[in-house]
Amino acid sequence: MKNKVKIAVFASGNGSNFQAIADAVKAGSLDAEIVLVVTDRPNAYVIERARQANIPSFAFIPADYDSKKSYEEMLKGKLESLQVDWIVLAGFMRLIGPALLEAYENRIVNIHPSVLPAFPGKDAIGQTMAARAESAGVTIHFVDAGMDTGNIIVQESFKVNGRSREAVENEIHAIEHKLYPVALQRLFNLNNMH
Repeated sequence: MKNKVKIAVFASGNGSNFQAIADAVKAGSLDAEIVLVVTDRPNAYVIERARQANIPSFAFIPADYDSKKSYEEMLKGKLESLQVDWIVLAGFMRLIGPALLEAYENRIVNIHPSVLPAFPGKDAIGQTMAARAESAGVTIHFVDAGMDTGNIIVQESFKVNGRSREAVENEIHAIEHKLYPVALQRLFNLNNMH
């Protein structure tokens, strides 16, 4: 029996994508172990979700460190001590820098609420609505040094059809929560074959 894939989930907010991943792990549809939740906001609700799921969390304040490199080196040490295989970004609002990109090359995944390359960066749903885009959706992609520019793993879109921002947002969350665990399982399966 191969050891389960160990993942660290990075989130900055509510943590609904973390919850979807944790639920999939619990249900057995995602064959992985979440060994740590990392947040850059000590009051983020994701910490409470992690506590309820009995998953350790770690909060840090980037401003307490003199550079991105110094806090990433600190995080890298923490992840390596827990033997983390993959970093899964679930609403983490910071660009990942070289320290983590090099340590986890092709093993950092992000979910983004638009059909990339359209609407990268912050408030993709707001950007989608402001542009009166015909469709909205979700992209799961590998993380590279750019802003939402890594290789795309899977995308799912739907027609906006004049719906309100709230309706579009709800649809995006529903897709995210279904798609992310499935995409991760597929990735881990592919990696186990090598």
